Amino acid sequence: MMMLRPMIVVLLLLSVLTGIAYPLLTNALSALLFSAQANGSLLYRDPQDRDRQAVGSLLIGQNFTRADYFWGRPSATSPTPYATLASAGSNLAGSNPALDQAVAARVNALRAANPQSPPRVPVELVTASGSGLDPQISPMAARWQIPRIAQARGIPAEVLEKLIAAHTDTPFPAFIGEPGVNVLQLNRALDALNKDKSS
Repeated sequence: MMMLRPMIVVLLLLSVLTGIAYPLLTNALSALLFSAQANGSLLYRDPQDRDRQAVGSLLIGQNFTRADYFWGRPSATSPTPYATLASAGSNLAGSNPALDQAVAARVNALRAANPQSPPRVPVELVTASGSGLDPQISPMAARWQIPRIAQARGIPAEVLEKLIAAHTDTPFPAFIGEPGVNVLQLNRALDALNKDKSS
């Protein structure tokens, strides 16, 4: 009985420290030091606008399907693509015929939508990621789409090449990952390019 009281006191003390004080402290510090990241890495339609209408997050892909936009990785989430509450891969094994059929259908659809691009389609444009939410594609997958976007927007391919290069993130140090292009940021830059061109 004498040992029970100190054990209960220690349990309550550690519960308060690790269950209440520590989470509150880390939330407060992250909001103070990393405000944008702590609030979802959101992108806004116009950062100067007082309403600050969010158009998406740097961490979550979007389902771009128009010919004048870069497209991201397919999403296996259900019932809609890039559904954050249903984050998951397709769970189809490499030996599953359904996966082969899905990839073949995506390859055919991409070739039909991009007839001027090379016949070899980059793998990440036809396979979903483990989360189904990937916001990035490789620079190669972005460049593969240039002929379609150049034609749809009337923009020279060289301009689109420079745009992709300007929006390619290379991890530091380089050995921890591959370069990537955030599709939402790239498409926003594409819209800004067209806006500058028309004004």
